Order: sequence, then structure tokens, then C-alpha cells
Amino acid sequence: MTHAVTRVARHHRKKTFRKQASGYWGRRQNYRQAREAVERAWRYSWFHRRKKKREFRRLWITRLSAAARLNGITYSRLICLLDKAGIVLNRKSLSELAVRDPNAFAQVVAAARKVG
Repeated sequence: MTHAVTRVARHHRKKTFRKQASGYWGRRQNYRQAREAVERAWRYSWFHRRKKKREFRRLWITRLSAAARLNGITYSRLICLLDKAGIVLNRKSLSELAVRDPNAFAQVVAAARKVG
């Protein structure tokens, strides 16, 4: 009876890791180090995809705070007034509005102030 060999599967697995590690430097071309480096890179990419969302939200809030202060109001007060006025705009769209069209942002702030 013939026995099973893993040549093709092993070669494919090693080839996959080596391809992922192309551009890595030094001993990371070696399969074992390449595999460890690629797995670490995958782990960091997983964490950083989630971290990116937090960092963008921080950026939007910082931009909104600066734009709100230019319009004579604080960020927290602005969010409170927008909520009371029923103006449903998320922080990303408000931030883009503040950066790209400050006049329209000022009108949004004025509309929020009317209700509050």
C-alpha cells in the first residue's frame, strides 16, 4: 500500500509564506523566520485595522472642536445642540463639512443654536 506524502502541500505552504515575505530583509527569507515575520505582520495588521478606526474618530473630533471654536462654541456643546435640534450628521461628515465648506458648517452651527 502506498503511503501519503506531503511534498506538494508543504511546498505550497512554504511558497505562500515566502511570497508574503518578499521584500523582507536578511534571515527573514529563511522559511522559519519568514513564517514568524509574516504571522506577526498579520497580527499587527489585525490590530491596526481596528486602531485606524479609533484614530480617525479622534481626528474628526479634533477638527470639529477647532471648527466649533472658530464659530464661538465648544465641541461638546455643539454635539449637544445638534442632538437637541435633531440634526443627524455623524462626526465624519461634520468634519468634512468643516474642512471643505466652512460657511455651510457655520450655517449648521447657527441652525443648532436656534433650537438650543
